[in-house]
Amino acid sequence: MLEANIKQQLGTYLQNIVNPIEITVSSNGSAKAEELLSLAREITELRNDKISLSVDENSAGRAPQMAIGPQGQAPRVRFAGIPMGHEFTSLVLALLQAGGHPSKAAQATLDQIRGLDRELNFEVYISLSCHNCPDVVQAVNLMAVLNPNITATMIDGALFQDEVEKREIMAVPSVYLNGELFGQGRMTLDEILNKVDTNAADKQAAALSEKAPYDMLVVGGGPAGAAAAIYSARKGIRTGVVAERFGGQVSDTMAIENFISVKATDGPKLVAGLEQHVLDYDVDLMKTQKAVRLEKKEFIEVELENGAILKSKSVVLATGARWREMNVPGEQEYRNKGVAYCPHCDGPLFKGKKTAVIGGGNSGIEAAIDLAGITEHVTVFEFADTLRADDVLVKKANSLPNVTIIKNAMTTEVIGDGQKVIGLKYTDRLTDESHLVDVAGIFVQIGLVPNSEFLKDTLELSNRGEIIINAHGETSIPGVFAAGDVTTTPYKQIIISMGSGATAALGAFDYLIRN
Repeated sequence: MLEANIKQQLGTYLQNIVNPIEITVSSNGSAKAEELLSLAREITELRNDKISLSVDENSAGRAPQMAIGPQGQAPRVRFAGIPMGHEFTSLVLALLQAGGHPSKAAQATLDQIRGLDRELNFEVYISLSCHNCPDVVQAVNLMAVLNPNITATMIDGALFQDEVEKREIMAVPSVYLNGELFGQGRMTLDEILNKVDTNAADKQAAALSEKAPYDMLVVGGGPAGAAAAIYSARKGIRTGVVAERFGGQVSDTMAIENFISVKATDGPKLVAGLEQHVLDYDVDLMKTQKAVRLEKKEFIEVELENGAILKSKSVVLATGARWREMNVPGEQEYRNKGVAYCPHCDGPLFKGKKTAVIGGGNSGIEAAIDLAGITEHVTVFEFADTLRADDVLVKKANSLPNVTIIKNAMTTEVIGDGQKVIGLKYTDRLTDESHLVDVAGIFVQIGLVPNSEFLKDTLELSNRGEIIINAHGETSIPGVFAAGDVTTTPYKQIIISMGSGATAALGAFDYLIRN
């Protein structure tokens, strides 16, 4: 089942197993169960001195399923489905961690996991094409490995359609905790921990407020923020980074083929590289922290959502942007119930169903092409009279028999049955006629909105909400600089954001020297 080179690499990784582990495969006699059993056998053969295999032919629970745990203990990590594709890394980490190989997570995080004293049963519904799902699966798996009060199960939604339909899951990852919906979308280990540990926010706020003032504080952890932090740290000054989510929008990006000198990569891989590069320097990285206020006093103060206040002599704002919403009736009501923003993640959940894509730019047409290979039919709605996507993409979309493109279409309402999306209304801008299209999923791809709401009455913004900067990254407040997609810098591209972050950091350093 595994290719020769993958098997060789896996064998090398499995040498890091310290303590014996056991894999238990629950079978229902299906072809998928045999496939899972074949995978388990291959893994066992690679390290049969440390890995044993047992088979439950008459499982009363989910099947096919692979359970992993230390020998002699009830397994707390399970994979309901075949953990290949993006989830193969989750499987490898589960094997290593169950076998005693240490996690790279911070010691404070590991201690916080071990300190949780209530039973937590996580179920994570995923699709194997979802690039955000492994982060969540790996987070709860680590929690289960470290704490006997916790269990974690990955569930492939495509394989367990009955559960998906019963729970009306229309977005992945969808996380259930003790049978109740816990969250949807990408979540980091720290975010999950903060949510289940009720005392975490107060403890973090107290610790953050005690930090000494920084020379330069970067707010935001995307490409612009990472570049600013690196340029700042290389100057030898006290540097901090506070970010709600390290990586920002790049974490949700799949193929990246225009990052100069790197022929092809993907968002999660680039984000991992960015974080490691930042941590190679003496940078105080504070993740899962959202800025809510900025004020200039003796120092520049940045207040966080948990009430903590950080102080700095200079600040670089690099809070990035988020997906623009349609702002029509029904959108919020049916968000994650048919209204989605990531076709790579949620597309497989609409297999064989009719879908819509809002937006005729590159993102929209690429989404339509991807969805055409999964869904019954895709209808693209473009507000303008022409498509903004590259010609090669438009030609590809037009060549697909199950893709329809409608221009001059103004989306007016998302229609649902109270539980899920069943249709979409739009108005023809040329005739003013209203139309209803039957769809089960609506993928919104209409650009970005700057994350600058907390700065509205603080510094000068453009009419689009972007922070106005000059050639040095300076804002209207002395000592406050900005970079990346949140600013008036044209062309929202990764490489441009990185250059913008470097510029802002150099501008801030020049400000510190002169002041």
